Amino acid sequence: MRKEIRVLAIAGSPRRNGNSEILLDVIIEEMKKVPKISLEKIVLNEADVRPCRGCNACEKLNYCVIRDGMDLLSQKIIDADCIILAAPIYCMSICAQSKSLVDRAQVFRSRKYVLKLPVVPPERIGKRFGVFISTAGQDWDYVFDAAIPVVKCFFHVIEVKNRDISYLMVRKVDEKGAVLHHPTAIADAQALSQTLIRTMKERLNS
Repeated sequence: MRKEIRVLAIAGSPRRNGNSEILLDVIIEEMKKVPKISLEKIVLNEADVRPCRGCNACEKLNYCVIRDGMDLLSQKIIDADCIILAAPIYCMSICAQSKSLVDRAQVFRSRKYVLKLPVVPPERIGKRFGVFISTAGQDWDYVFDAAIPVVKCFFHVIEVKNRDISYLMVRKVDEKGAVLHHPTAIADAQALSQTLIRTMKERLNS
């Protein structure tokens, strides 16, 4: 039986304590109530993750030539059982800080598809979980449509299967803190956390 479940929570917005981070913190607080969950929160805007150069060196080297905060963050992503990415919608996709993280995950794509090397040990495949939390100021029903494939790409290259990705996306919350007044968002975040905890315990302890 696993001693602990490792959760990596990434606050991807450049605006601290905004709507997406509020929802992230609700999920974190729910998880903190549960024994044997190890949780770390990373503020991406403070993590020094620079944009991908598109040099494709990782296709030969199996590592990124850019030396920055991604050196440490990459290992945390590999080690985690659950990766939660909270990123608001800016101009119809995830904000630049979070997109840089996704682009720098190119090293995992190179490892998996070009070099044919494992991203995680085989016994952990099917036992990794991802959560995408997002907020948008617009009320269009398609406002998250461009972000979802980006996020799926990120999770797929780090060996999180479609069935194990959860989503919490709330629109029409523009001003800082507006999500606190949304009729269902906070309760939805709490419920998602509780469901995720049950699923992770069942799968990881099986």
